[in-house]
Amino acid sequence: MREWPSQGDLVVCTVTKVMDFGVFAELDEYGRKEGLIHISEVASGWVKHIRDYLREGQKIVCKVLAVNPKRGHIDLSYKDVNEHQRREKIQEWKGELRAEKWLSFAVADDLEEQIAETLIDSFGSLYTAFEEAAIYGASPLIDAGIEEKYARRIAEVAVENIKLPSVDITGFLDLTCPAPDGVDVIKRSLAAAASVEENGAKLTISYVGAPRYRIRVIAPDYKLAEKALKESARRAIDEIHRSGGTGAFHRHEE
Repeated sequence: MREWPSQGDLVVCTVTKVMDFGVFAELDEYGRKEGLIHISEVASGWVKHIRDYLREGQKIVCKVLAVNPKRGHIDLSYKDVNEHQRREKIQEWKGELRAEKWLSFAVADDLEEQIAETLIDSFGSLYTAFEEAAIYGASPLIDAGIEEKYARRIAEVAVENIKLPSVDITGFLDLTCPAPDGVDVIKRSLAAAASVEENGAKLTISYVGAPRYRIRVIAPDYKLAEKALKESARRAIDEIHRSGGTGAFHRHEE
C-alpha cells in the first residue's frame, strides 16, 4: 500500500481543525496523515466564514494539490471535487473498508498485510480483487501469487459477500433422434450441453415439451452469457448429430 498520495489523487478526509486561514484534515486512507486546505481551496469565490462550508468531524473528499514527504506537507483542495467525483470516491473507499474486513476473515493476521499488498499491486484495489474472485474463483488470485489455500478462502468469502450484477438470457434446443436408443442419445446431448463451464456463468437446462429444451444462462455480462449459451447449444447439437439425430438452436421460443 502507498504511504503517501500522489498529486491529482482524490482522497477521503476527516476535518480535524477549522482555522481562519484554512482547514486541517486527516487523510483516512494514508495512516491519518494531515493535510491543509487553504481558504482559497475551500470554495470558488470569496469565502468569509469557512465554517459555512466545513466543520470539525466532517467526512469529505479532496483533491491532492501537492505532496512533500520530506516536510510532511500535503496541500488539498475541497473546491476542485465535484459531486459525482465525491460520490464515486466515497463508494470506492467504503468498498475498500469492506474488502479489508473480508480479508481479515479469510487469512491469518500475520499474513494479512502481505497478501493485501500483493492483491493491490495486481488488481489496483482490494475490492477489485474480491470482485475478480467472486466472478472467476481462485484462479486470478493464484496467478497473482497468492498461495492456493488462501486464494480459495478469499474466493469463498468473496462469493459470500459480493452480489454481482448479472444478465439472464435464454435459448431453446430442439433435439430428436429416431434410433432405438434415442432417449439415451438425447440425455447424452443434454449432458454435453450442461458440461459447459465458463467462469462466472451459471447454466441450467429444463424440459419445455417434446422436442424442446430450455437453456438458461446467468452471467456477469452479456458477452460471457452469450458465449456460454452458444457453446452449450453447439455441444448438444454435435453430440446428437454423431448418433444420427437432429438438433436446432433458437434464441426465442416459437
